[in-house]
Amino acid sequence: MDHPEWIAAGRRLGGISRCNQWWLGDWLRYGTAKWGEKYVEAARITGYDVRSLANMASIAASFDLSRRRDNLTWSHHAAVAGLTSGEQDKWLDLAATQRLSVQDLRIELRSAEKKRGATNEREPAVPLEHTAEVTCPKCGYRISHCAADLLQASATHQRA
Repeated sequence: MDHPEWIAAGRRLGGISRCNQWWLGDWLRYGTAKWGEKYVEAARITGYDVRSLANMASIAASFDLSRRRDNLTWSHHAAVAGLTSGEQDKWLDLAATQRLSVQDLRIELRSAEKKRGATNEREPAVPLEHTAEVTCPKCGYRISHCAADLLQASATHQRA
């Protein structure tokens, strides 16, 4: 495909309704690989803004054709694009089998992230009242060992 043909294809794709994000993303990736970054030109050709086109190209790059789910929307794929390919596949399979809407998928992702965050938070190995000292993870402020001192120091630290 030469440059004028690429421009004509972009105009056609830009004229098709919003269901064409995959096509536009792949089209833009092709043009960028062949002629360098073409986001501004692609925006003029398609009528989409540069940021939307860059997002489409990024999502398209995150999923090889063989990993795209025909039974899910582009937005389903966009919701999991920031994950590893294994995690993407896991969540897309779940969305397909449970027929999750994009909103439901996002809720499930946030819920899983919260659970993961709660699991990753460190619990003190020894109760605070038995530790020699506690250090604030944000500023390094050291708090003495006694639970009463801990409460008082914490209140003082928050006012500072």
